[in-house]
Amino acid sequence: MRFCVAALVVALVVALAVPAAQAAEPTIAVVAAENFYGDIARQIGGERVEVKSIISSPDQDPHLFETSPGIVRAVTDAQFVIYNGADYDAWIEKLLKASPRPDRLTMNVAAVAQRKAGDNPHLWYDPAVMRIAARSIATELSKIDRAHANDFAARLAAYEASLKPIDDKIAAIRDKYAGTPVTASEPVFGYMANALGFKMRNERLQLAIMNDTEPSARDIAAFEQDLKTRAVRLMVYNKQAGSKLVQQLVEVARASKVPVVGVTETMPPDTTFQNWMLKQLDDTEKALAGAAP
Repeated sequence: MRFCVAALVVALVVALAVPAAQAAEPTIAVVAAENFYGDIARQIGGERVEVKSIISSPDQDPHLFETSPGIVRAVTDAQFVIYNGADYDAWIEKLLKASPRPDRLTMNVAAVAQRKAGDNPHLWYDPAVMRIAARSIATELSKIDRAHANDFAARLAAYEASLKPIDDKIAAIRDKYAGTPVTASEPVFGYMANALGFKMRNERLQLAIMNDTEPSARDIAAFEQDLKTRAVRLMVYNKQAGSKLVQQLVEVARASKVPVVGVTETMPPDTTFQNWMLKQLDDTEKALAGAAP
């Protein structure tokens, strides 16, 4: 009887220890410079990853970002770092060089997508690039944790399937509004505007504002003329970088009854990349249809 009780106790200890050991299995420390890349890494990595996204507030101008000791530690400890590249987040490249780690993997999305400095850096608005980024994330995670490669592949497939509503919305807007003249304060939404088939105007002014240089008086006048004469059917502006000039152009658009849609460079909290994109596409579609987003 004593032997049976002792055996039962041992069995219970072993049974309880197995889940504990599994729960203690180390996760992959992932750092994403921008939270939309972090969200995709989390969707593909599941419980196998611990993700820290550095730029994560749509109320923050990413061009004014400054590092902190906590961010330096996170990058130093990371096993996998994802960043945009194309000179959008050069600060993280400096951190990586300052804290070399031979076993750390890095992913420059621009390089993976064969984009370079000087190209429009807002790559997350390009549907094709985000598919490439997701596949590369799954590949890199599998290099770190080969035992769960099949899990990452399955989650990648689920992620790609979840993009169908975005693809359908893009196709629906393009079918109805391809060739529509639009304008923007910056080229943040540029890749998506191309996917939608829009005819983008005032690109010189957009580049000047993005690069924080003074637009010419001629370009400002041309932009305002497009709004006042309603030569464009929509104005898109970056809600995270609202300079006085941008605010002025938004006011001219509204006074001229040109619909205005605000977009952000950073994904809002408590959402997913897919829902964020769908929300902005919905706003665009409603604006073109004449309803306020």
